[in-house]
Amino acid sequence: MYQTILVPVDGSKRAEAIFTYVEKLARMNDARAIFLRVEEEPIMLGRDEIIETTKYREDYKARVERATAYLDDLKAAFRGKGIHAVTRLAYGPVVKAILSVAADTGADLIALATHGLGGLARVSYGSVAAGVLQAADVPILLIRSGSDPAVASDRG
Repeated sequence: MYQTILVPVDGSKRAEAIFTYVEKLARMNDARAIFLRVEEEPIMLGRDEIIETTKYREDYKARVERATAYLDDLKAAFRGKGIHAVTRLAYGPVVKAILSVAADTGADLIALATHGLGGLARVSYGSVAAGVLQAADVPILLIRSGSDPAVASDRG
């Protein structure tokens, strides 16, 4: 039924609550999982503020390296379970990036957990989920991570 499952993640345990469902669906359908991490532009400068570009570039590079390592770990874990997994790192507004990657990869399901917190922008996956739900033209699997006892300790 599903061939390509797009799984947006933000690195939180709450967002990872979707993994059990993705694993089951991928196995049942012999589907590939695409783990997506979106990096937003974190800087919102006031009118007279000045940014030190060297430090900004170093911080940004470190963020991208952490995101890449996280995605690589997910890919290895799912491949270790016999599931075809790939990763994507995208940049920009989260909802727009998710929809763009879904279209670019031919994803026929977007699977995500609500209420995961992520990124420097502290974007709630609840609002991301709502944005994806309103605009996506493929099926969406949403689960409430707050109802999963395995992530209860991740509540903020």
